[in-house]
Amino acid sequence: MKKNLLFIAVFVVTVLLMSCSRVKNEVVVCGDDRVLILDVNRSNADSVCIVWDWKASESFAQIPEDLHIRCRNMDECKSVDNHTKLLVTSSSGIALLLDRKTKNCLFYAYVPMAHSADLLPGNRIVVALSTHEKGNSVELYDVNKPNQVLYRDSLYSGHGAVWMAEKERLFILGFDELRAYSLKDWETETPSLTLEKSWKTPAVGGHDLVRVTENELLISVHNGVYWFDIEKESFAPFEPLANAEHIKSVNFDKETGNLVYTIAEESWWTHHIYSENPQWMFTIEDINLYKVRTIK
Repeated sequence: MKKNLLFIAVFVVTVLLMSCSRVKNEVVVCGDDRVLILDVNRSNADSVCIVWDWKASESFAQIPEDLHIRCRNMDECKSVDNHTKLLVTSSSGIALLLDRKTKNCLFYAYVPMAHSADLLPGNRIVVALSTHEKGNSVELYDVNKPNQVLYRDSLYSGHGAVWMAEKERLFILGFDELRAYSLKDWETETPSLTLEKSWKTPAVGGHDLVRVTENELLISVHNGVYWFDIEKESFAPFEPLANAEHIKSVNFDKETGNLVYTIAEESWWTHHIYSENPQWMFTIEDINLYKVRTIK
C-alpha cells in the first residue's frame, strides 16, 4: 500500500514538474484581415494550434464605418505592454491597438500605407508609413486621442519602427535609410520627435526592423538581412539570411539561436512560417500571410 502511494506521489510530482517546465512558445502572425496567435509547441507541419484569432470585423463596432475597408491587409502584429495588447497595422490604411484578453479595440487611426508601429512611453504610438500620397512618413499618436496625428516627419517608404527603452531612442527604417529619434516635449500636449542620427542602409528596399539585444537590431532589405550595431553605428550581414531576398519579417533570439521568419513567395505574401533552431515550417493555406512575430 505504501509503495503504491509512493508511486502515485512520484507520478503526480513528475507530471506537475513537466507541466511547469513547459515553456510557453507563441508566435503572432497576420495577413488579410486577420491576426492569429499560434502555440508553437502544439503545432506541426500538418496542423497549427491557434490559441487566439481576431478578425477585423470583430472591431467594426468600435471604429468608424469608413475605416472598416482599411483593415484588409494586415502587415504588422506586435505583442506589446507585457503581452497584454497587440499593436497591428494594415497597408490598406489603419493602425489598431487591441486588448488580447477581451479583443477590444483600444485605439484606431487612419494611417495610409501603415507598415509598422511601436508603443512608446506615455501611452503613445508611432507608425511608419510606406509609399502613398499621404504616406512616406513617420506619425505620432496618443492612445487616448484616436485618429489624431500629434506629429509627422517625412520619410520615404517607412517600413519599420522599434523603440529602444534602454537607449531612449526610436529607430525608424525607410527605403534606404535607418533613423534614430529622441522624444521631445513628451510631458506636454504637443510631443514631437527629434532626428538625432541617420545611416544609409547597405542596400535599398528597407522592409523589416526588429530588436535583438539592447545594442543590436536586424533590418531586412530587398536582397538580404543585416545586423545594425547601435554603439558602433555599423552594419554587417546576418549570415543565416545574408542573401535571402524578400524577407518580410525576421525574429532572432541570440541566446538560443532561434530564427523565425516569413518570406514573400507569391507576390508580397506567403502561406508559410519558417523556423531554424529548432527547424520547422507551418502552413496556413487560407490566409495570405505577411509578418510573424515571436512572443517572449
